Amino acid sequence: MLDIKFLRENPETVKENIRKKFQDNKLPLVDEVIALDIENRKTIAEADALRADRNRISKQIGALMAKGEREEAEKTKKLVTEQSERLAALEAKEVELEEKIKNIMMVIPNIIDPSVPIGKDDSENVEVERFGEPLVPDFEIPYHTEIMEKLSGIDLDSARKVAGNGFYYLTGPIAELHSAILSYARTFMIDRGFTYCVPPFMIRSDVVTGVMSFAEMDSMMYKIEGEDLYLIGTSEHSMIGRFIDTIIPEEKLPYTLTSYSPCFRKEKGAHGIEERGVYRIHQFEKQEMIVVCRPEESPMWFNKLWQNTVDLFRSLEIPVRTLECCSGDLADLKVKSIDVEAWSPRQKKYFEVGSCSNLGDAQARRLKIRVSEGKNKYFAHTLNNTVVAPPRMLIAFLENHLNEDGSVNIPAALVPYMRGQTKIG
Repeated sequence: MLDIKFLRENPETVKENIRKKFQDNKLPLVDEVIALDIENRKTIAEADALRADRNRISKQIGALMAKGEREEAEKTKKLVTEQSERLAALEAKEVELEEKIKNIMMVIPNIIDPSVPIGKDDSENVEVERFGEPLVPDFEIPYHTEIMEKLSGIDLDSARKVAGNGFYYLTGPIAELHSAILSYARTFMIDRGFTYCVPPFMIRSDVVTGVMSFAEMDSMMYKIEGEDLYLIGTSEHSMIGRFIDTIIPEEKLPYTLTSYSPCFRKEKGAHGIEERGVYRIHQFEKQEMIVVCRPEESPMWFNKLWQNTVDLFRSLEIPVRTLECCSGDLADLKVKSIDVEAWSPRQKKYFEVGSCSNLGDAQARRLKIRVSEGKNKYFAHTLNNTVVAPPRMLIAFLENHLNEDGSVNIPAALVPYMRGQTKIG
């Protein structure tokens, strides 16, 4: 959410940012919120003046009574009553106007970083760099669920009976590999100085609206019926929510946290054939990284976060590339975002396995996460990035380490987490 003062003073900048995100339908909102802001400030000024006048006149009542000027005192009381009624109406109007302004400001997108490429959708994202040599073996690689089934590692049919489409049972060596990757990722991030956390897996609505846009909320979140609770779509939600309505002493920054959680997502809409199996599902587990820092440090942390994911995948001998998200592919709260994509030897192309985002002060402004520096206070910057989400990591892992006989090699870094096994199958 933008600062209303910034929007008031820079309306054309805000409008140009909306155009860069190809959301022209939101352009009228800028003028609308400016008009509401003018009306609200007039209402506040009138209320303040009336409040001061009422207080001044109220003090006269006692003096008039002491002088025996009862009639004049009663007239003054009546005037105070009238002013109080008008003041109550102004205060109610102020609350109404502020709510309208807030609701509009919540859907006006954040100002994107000048380095973000301009494009309408993810088809115009820009490749930045490749890490590792993408190889294609001289034998055919089956679809990932076929690899898992041959290893007795997945049961989709039973999952459909129990929970419907978008769920799975992992068993045997694939279930073990899934857990090993998460354990390895946790240790990997702790070794890089991040504090490990296990957060709540449900959050209240005020946290939901603080960490994401309304569009994201509708497409992702599962609501608990009869409760003010939502299942998290990623641990970033509850991890950033941990700081809601807090004032952080500047010397405590940065907070560098890595969190484990299950994730629950609606995943609305039709998906292509390559998104069957465990690629796009309603429930999965993930290791995340979150940073809360000073504004001037957020670009540096942004680069560190995506590099952590690249380094983890390379340590498991999986080729990856980074992809800069264009303006039209950025969620409204994001300032800048880079996707990490892993190489798929079967498809002979890369696919997304993680996303690193700098949200500037958007989440902090919504959740009132402030930093104190002496007498000064300012909003923190928040960032998040996927360390690893095993469903997609499993796809990349199995395809890149599959042997022609159907067995799967275990890279040296993961062997200690796989009970010493160097191969499964």
